[in-house]
Amino acid sequence: MKHTVKLTLAAALFCQPVMAEQYYGFMDVSLNYLDWTDKAEDRTNPNKGGRGGAKEDFFYLELEGGAGFDWGDVYGFVDFENPTNSNDGQFSDEAFATDGFRIAAKGTFAYNLGKSNWNFYGHIYSFTESSSGFFDQNVVVGVSYDIFTDYGLWMKPFIGGHYENQGAAGSGWNGGMLGWVLGYDFQVGKQKFSITNWHETEFARDDQFRSNGTQFKLNSVGWNGAVALWWHLSNNFTGGFQYRYADHKLGTAAYHDALIYTLKYNF
Repeated sequence: MKHTVKLTLAAALFCQPVMAEQYYGFMDVSLNYLDWTDKAEDRTNPNKGGRGGAKEDFFYLELEGGAGFDWGDVYGFVDFENPTNSNDGQFSDEAFATDGFRIAAKGTFAYNLGKSNWNFYGHIYSFTESSSGFFDQNVVVGVSYDIFTDYGLWMKPFIGGHYENQGAAGSGWNGGMLGWVLGYDFQVGKQKFSITNWHETEFARDDQFRSNGTQFKLNSVGWNGAVALWWHLSNNFTGGFQYRYADHKLGTAAYHDALIYTLKYNF
């Protein structure tokens, strides 16, 4: 983990003590291609499974960064999905087009509680779709815990209350969320690799947020995440292969998954 991304860290850095010591920082930009499996496309095809909005493969650009300080850490990303596409205006004939331009962004903040490994934890995730005007914002506030080992494995589990603000369903408390991020660094010969995983499980979801516009209803528990293998080609380039998974999430009342191919440039 390695330099800082201005967009996602700016909001958190104002809380930073004047003489804070920085332990690490990183920033990268990546080109990604998400390829839904046939199973996922069938389950969301209105003429077959019909369990959610139709899924279609897409490219996206991502800006990502984070930093660790003696008081805690911050992380964030911004994704520009179908970045070369546009629409004629909100609620146009292209509304809810599967190849529409979309923005997804997330920021996390963990503040150390004394000298323990416990942190005050918070994150916000935001998704907007240009042609329909749809948006969904998720705020989680709770605690996290830092786990480090001497053999390259690290992990940060978290749990907190979940507040949602959605264009189609309104706003309010929507149960809770637990999850984690973890990573493991290793070498094969002189080549450097790492495995990472992020995961989120929503539980005790309110009926207000469980409709997805079909005859099917999302369960009160849903989860999603990704497992990735990264090959650090050089100091500046990283190639990645991710398995993306979700169950009763992303607007689909079923399990669905995808493969993501990634090339990063590390600043």
